[in-house]
Amino acid sequence: MIVLKRLLLGFYGDDFTGSTDAMEALDQYGLKTILFLKIPDQEMIDRFQHVDCVGVAGTARAKGIKGMEEELSPVYEFLRQLNPTFVHYKVCSTFDSSPEVGSIGFAIDLARNYFNEGSYPLLVAAPNLGRYTVFGEHFAKFQEEIYRLDIHPVMSKHPVTPMDEADLAKHLQAQTKQEIAKVNVLELEAKTAQQLIDQENIDADIILYDALNASHMNKVSEVLWEKRSEKPQFIVGSSGVEYAIGDAIEREGVIVKENKTISPSNVNQLFVVSGSVSDVTKQQLENAEKAGFELVQIPFEMYTDSSIVEVFLDNIIQQIEEKKKVIMYTAKGTEDPIIARTKEHLLNNGVKKQDIGIYIGEKLGEWTKSVIDQASLRRVIISGGDTSGFVTSNLDIYGLEVLDSIAPGAPLCIAYSERAKYDGLEIALKSGQLGGPAFFEKVYQSGSK
Repeated sequence: MIVLKRLLLGFYGDDFTGSTDAMEALDQYGLKTILFLKIPDQEMIDRFQHVDCVGVAGTARAKGIKGMEEELSPVYEFLRQLNPTFVHYKVCSTFDSSPEVGSIGFAIDLARNYFNEGSYPLLVAAPNLGRYTVFGEHFAKFQEEIYRLDIHPVMSKHPVTPMDEADLAKHLQAQTKQEIAKVNVLELEAKTAQQLIDQENIDADIILYDALNASHMNKVSEVLWEKRSEKPQFIVGSSGVEYAIGDAIEREGVIVKENKTISPSNVNQLFVVSGSVSDVTKQQLENAEKAGFELVQIPFEMYTDSSIVEVFLDNIIQQIEEKKKVIMYTAKGTEDPIIARTKEHLLNNGVKKQDIGIYIGEKLGEWTKSVIDQASLRRVIISGGDTSGFVTSNLDIYGLEVLDSIAPGAPLCIAYSERAKYDGLEIALKSGQLGGPAFFEKVYQSGSK
């Protein structure tokens, strides 16, 4: 048996839903994890001395280089001082990024100022989430089919960072000058963990690992575990990293600090805010309506006309009291005509094209807080990756912990806050592509007797 004498993992998630995805993966191995929504001070850290892992949720995925540097520099310094065994820069398992927006390469380059020891393992695959890397090319599951990333029905058409390159090393090399090497599935099957580590030290600065199945993930897990030292091992990748570390914990018989003692409550109301326009979310909205949810679409005029806001939100609160399950949403799928009308309206009212997403996100955050402040709610869902970041940042919450694993990558969490209204609020953050068809109803039913 090995007893943990320091924090096992400190991670930064480049969006909020990805951060809860990482936290959920750790929770499945009994690793008590707190996700902070901003860099915690010492007093806040002291409140959670019993945890095994600490995360910080961020929004680097949606930012340019300057914004990323401003956000990441203090986070890296915090994680360096925290000195966990592993430090993970958590990215989406579809790796969507570009040299200009959400640059993973820039994040890796900046990390060298804080974690300058050896090579950085890169693991994007997460087979249990339907994400696979084979000979450096990445594949993702969508509606029971597996697609190479550059022909994926959603990610190849991402509105900001479309993935037109499935070769992850080639895609990343356009964002960094650090040398990238690959460890393919055949090498994982033929070599020991120590042989792979020895190879790492002479090959490159960044080592991209394939993974197609559990045995490949187990070998990567062995590599990560053997690479630990007195200084943090910096790792880049999806929540596959958390699953690999969790596998190591189980294999090595590590004693974790404390088992979970919290569980979901039994609620009879649920408020959902959806800013996602993905086809997956569209299906979830349609299924929710069949399950008795009241769907209320946000009129595009409301983004610029404050006289509409109060009446609209009062109606939402009334619907929550009467209908119990209410969804406030922007659009149903990419073909919803309100998307074009909203963009045109905002442009005509002085909002710059590149700022439209931020503008909408901030409004959703403002309106969600208003509803929660006034309604008698104990559980909410935020649907959409960027939406989750904007909305959650606007709430009086400083931390999250997993309550229930509703669907892979989209857990129900409990919130920690200095305000009684928000302390204990149950909240699920869901990216556009995750959750499953009946996600909203499953969150509503969580904890029911």
